Amino acid sequence: MKFRLTPLNFATAFLMVMAVYVWLNGAKIAGQQYTHWTGTITWIFLLFAFVVAFLDIMFRNFFKVTKVLWLVELSFITLVVVIFLLVK
Repeated sequence: MKFRLTPLNFATAFLMVMAVYVWLNGAKIAGQQYTHWTGTITWIFLLFAFVVAFLDIMFRNFFKVTKVLWLVELSFITLVVVIFLLVK
């Protein structure tokens, strides 16, 4: 199997780095330390990383051409960001 870098690979790596960072340094939101929420927030980041990695595998099965895969995954990330900003 050929390894291809995709935007969702970067997103998975970012989420895993954030999970480790929160686990080691604790969760600090708006200047306050949430000591009881550190484990929960770490697990949420790990869950998001698992879901994004699974979506990356699904997209790889549907789109064999790397250029099309990049376009689809960037469109997906853009859609998620827009929905997040609309809900926020």
